[in-house]
Amino acid sequence: MIYGVSNNTTTTTDTSASKTNSASDAEGAQDRFLKLLVAQLTNQDPMNPLDNAQMTSQIAQINTVTGIQQLNYTMLGIAEQFNSMQMLQGASMIGRDVVTEGDKLSVDEGVGSGMFELSGAAADVKVEILTAGGQLVGTLDLDTKTAGRHSFEWDASKYAGSTSDLRFKVTALNSKGVAVESTPLVQSRVTGTGSSGGQLTLDLAGGGTVTYDKVKAVL
Repeated sequence: MIYGVSNNTTTTTDTSASKTNSASDAEGAQDRFLKLLVAQLTNQDPMNPLDNAQMTSQIAQINTVTGIQQLNYTMLGIAEQFNSMQMLQGASMIGRDVVTEGDKLSVDEGVGSGMFELSGAAADVKVEILTAGGQLVGTLDLDTKTAGRHSFEWDASKYAGSTSDLRFKVTALNSKGVAVESTPLVQSRVTGTGSSGGQLTLDLAGGGTVTYDKVKAVL
């Protein structure tokens, strides 16, 4: 993985080639039309000349086609500029922390931490710490929580297994015992940026890539 702004040489080359082809197609279409129109006027029947309305209609059609081709050419240029702006903006994200959806528990110096978001107020919130295989290794009772984003910490110093694959699960109930929707979140450091399908992508520490629209918060 190459950290930093991804190389867009191929994209730029392809876009430039597309522009050249669009311009060439437009010029070629105009040239062919004019040659056909001149030939039609030269060889028309003097007793039945080409109708002015028909000739005007043909000219309008070729202008429409040329206009669409020129519009495509312009849109390609705008798309290229937008992509360049995205990459410049993405470069400023490197080294910053972002919050995205994810249930991986972050463990540092014996302390596990995570985040979650509640869709509504909850009277009973429980966080379960699980291994990759689903084995329960710890539980946290967080009691009452308001709607919104919350964080938690878990003492991982006594856990003898590998902490690199630990996950967490949040269960929340309101005062009537009805489940409240919860979304697990993870905080990660941005190590690089790129582009995929016209969207800005962020490379995250520890592996993984997300598109910018998946970011819940920038810290």
